[in-house]
Amino acid sequence: MRNKLHQTGLIAIGVLIGVAVSLNFSAVAQKEAATGPLPIEELRAFTEVFGRVKSDYVEPVDDKKLITEAINGMLTGLDPHSAYLDQEAFRELQVGTQGEFGGLGIEVGMEDGFVKVVAPIDDTPAARAGVKPGDLIVKLDETSVKGMTLNDAVKRMRGKPNTQITLTIVRQGEAKPIVVTLTRAVIKVQSVKSTLIEPGYAYFRVSQFQERTGETLARSIEKLFKENQGPMKGIVLDLRNDPGGLLNGAVAVSAAFLPAGSLVVYTDGRTEDSKMRLNASPEYYLRGRLKEDYIRKLPAEAKTVPMVVLVNGGSASASEIVAGALQDYKRAVIMGQQTFGKGSVQTILPLGNNTAIKLTTARYYTPKGRSIQAKGIVPDIPLDDGSSDRTAALKLREADLTKSLTNNNKDKEEEKIKAAAAAEQFNFTPAPRPKDIDEKLLRPQPGEIVSKNDYELNQALAFLRSRSGAKTN
Repeated sequence: MRNKLHQTGLIAIGVLIGVAVSLNFSAVAQKEAATGPLPIEELRAFTEVFGRVKSDYVEPVDDKKLITEAINGMLTGLDPHSAYLDQEAFRELQVGTQGEFGGLGIEVGMEDGFVKVVAPIDDTPAARAGVKPGDLIVKLDETSVKGMTLNDAVKRMRGKPNTQITLTIVRQGEAKPIVVTLTRAVIKVQSVKSTLIEPGYAYFRVSQFQERTGETLARSIEKLFKENQGPMKGIVLDLRNDPGGLLNGAVAVSAAFLPAGSLVVYTDGRTEDSKMRLNASPEYYLRGRLKEDYIRKLPAEAKTVPMVVLVNGGSASASEIVAGALQDYKRAVIMGQQTFGKGSVQTILPLGNNTAIKLTTARYYTPKGRSIQAKGIVPDIPLDDGSSDRTAALKLREADLTKSLTNNNKDKEEEKIKAAAAAEQFNFTPAPRPKDIDEKLLRPQPGEIVSKNDYELNQALAFLRSRSGAKTN
């Protein structure tokens, strides 16, 4: 057995060193990055473990499974967002960004081995069942998620439409687990919804950033400005519970409200490829088939009308980029609760055989140099979210995730936030949040885009009316 183990180890270490050398050579050739010598002792330890598992594990284990799990462990051990994408996961990622897939409609992350909800997506089985940001999913059907990878959990939740899955959820403030049975559906995410809340006041809801989000928003802006009788007095952009999506979508949404050419976001990482500056210019938001600049045709007033952006703890990634840019330029007042703080850049690096790795390669920064990572966007006007002091402290944010990246300019950011708060006097006091209101009244009624009882929306409208001289209700 010892000879067999030794032979297995030699073969494995030979393969690993060969792969490592080729990858190292490729990286140096393509990016001229210094990687240092190969960690021979660590590779030897890996192959010894590999050999032991092959020879001594209670059941035979396929080589492919062992290598795949090793890759999984390598990536998930870095941060909450890096991951290995097998063929199915890679295909689902590509489909999901186009706005249609089979599943429940939840953006999730991993925390302490369990699945945590970042945000449910509007008009999906999860949202209709009352799944909330911060919910902890502990069982999928009769299987505990403890020990699953995030990819495995997502695979179980996705599936053919009209099939069912039972989620067991632990929610702060609830004495017992909540058990809900959801029917999977084809998730056709309508990423932009819009309506005139009342004459002169336009409402735009962006629930996710997809390939056509910018184009759809531009059409919605044109439509409402034409429908409105008289001048537009205020705009509300609702990014609450928007988990993010494609970067070009965030640039497009920002470009709709900022002067052409304005810096929207920049990224910084170790390689030259990870250092980018993205402006409100067509080359940064038009994709593939689109040749015509849909932002250029927007009414000029869209860039000057008083504006409020609504955010909360479920606003993450691309939605934080938009909120940060509009805040830095003082184009909009940010209202609500501090955002999630997902300010890292994941690059999809395709591998052979239709697989890929999702690797964190940079951090996002707002135009004025504020890092979003693990901090998020602090609202100009904070609003009560209805939680108690105890439950508010337990809400999930990026900084709470295991192995999350730190904010590398946190002190500088705090100073800028305090300076901005001191310099900007909004002279607006939000009304108290109604107590013990029936949650059913907060959900949009048939034919509504947003509920008339929505507290945050009503405060946004009150603020905009106060700026236009209109009476508040």
